[in-house]
Amino acid sequence: MIAALVGAALALPVQAQTQWKWRDKTGRTQYSDLPPPSTVAEQDILARPAAAVKRAAAAAASAPQVPFMAASAAPIPVAAASAAFAPKTVDPELEARRKKAEADQAAKQKAEETRIASAKAENCDRAKTHMRTLDSGVRIARVNDKGEREILDDKQRADETRRTREVIAADCK
Repeated sequence: MIAALVGAALALPVQAQTQWKWRDKTGRTQYSDLPPPSTVAEQDILARPAAAVKRAAAAAASAPQVPFMAASAAPIPVAAASAAFAPKTVDPELEARRKKAEADQAAKQKAEETRIASAKAENCDRAKTHMRTLDSGVRIARVNDKGEREILDDKQRADETRRTREVIAADCK
């Protein structure tokens, strides 16, 4: 009876070691008895089952090595060496054109932002000047559709003051 309990207790750590442990792209730690998806980076795999570690070591040991290495250099599998010396699939001219187009787009956006900022600054200055005129209490006249001059009454002056304050709030930041 005691031997059965001891055997069961010893079997638990072995079963716990058959779990995979990895960090998903949101940073949460995941546990499973199945390997992580192929989208999980190698450095995000935190623990492997003992059998998977032995298989990976055996595969690395049986992989063909790069010939003509220095005696002090560590052996590199052929797959890793060929990936390091693989020809680039990106056309340098195409890459240069893409970078130039991105730079042109960024310059155009910067120029547009500068133009908008200067227009807002000019609107702000005009609105502040108009607000000073409204606050001074002097009579303000406008020319109507018929070409006649008319003086703003109190309601029109209050409406004009409200609109000017809205412009100041929007453009004077």
